[in-house]
Amino acid sequence: MLKKNLLKISATLGAAALGVAATASVANADTVYTVQSGDTLSGISQKFANNNSLVDSLAKNNNIQNINLIYVGQQLLIKDNGEITQATQAQAQTLPSANTTSTAATTTTSSSDDAAKAWIAARESGGSYTAQNGNYYGKYQLSRAYLGGDYSAANQERVANQYVASRYGSWSAAKSFWLANGWY
Repeated sequence: MLKKNLLKISATLGAAALGVAATASVANADTVYTVQSGDTLSGISQKFANNNSLVDSLAKNNNIQNINLIYVGQQLLIKDNGEITQATQAQAQTLPSANTTSTAATTTTSSSDDAAKAWIAARESGGSYTAQNGNYYGKYQLSRAYLGGDYSAANQERVANQYVASRYGSWSAAKSFWLANGWY
């Protein structure tokens, strides 16, 4: 949401500097989000609308009977006002993708989040990308199902960032949960 607002401000300031009146079409920031492995409705709602209370609305608007069930590859329209609905095929083809923005957001962390991430990795695997414990694998001891058969370091980092962002919101929050429960 912050990036959308910054884009709007940049577009408006840029248009004003050129002496051009900014219009609604210039500031339109509707995007399409493709559901990724590990996503949850509450995580998507929090990430784009910054409001977990939209989960029931999101489920209703997408005809989802079980709010815990979404599908990888499902395309959702993230409207500028925070409303999230099922994207039409035309919207999916013409609107920008929110996945590019969200991926960058989940890989950019603060120094406290970097420290929390390193702390979790040290406790889970000693920092090893090849550590194994039953069904859990790699540096962050993620379920093999989450990793989808790709055990590369890049995939482990990407999936771990997505998992933590959707479940906890930040690595610092994941560390707090780990301290209270002995796992994350």
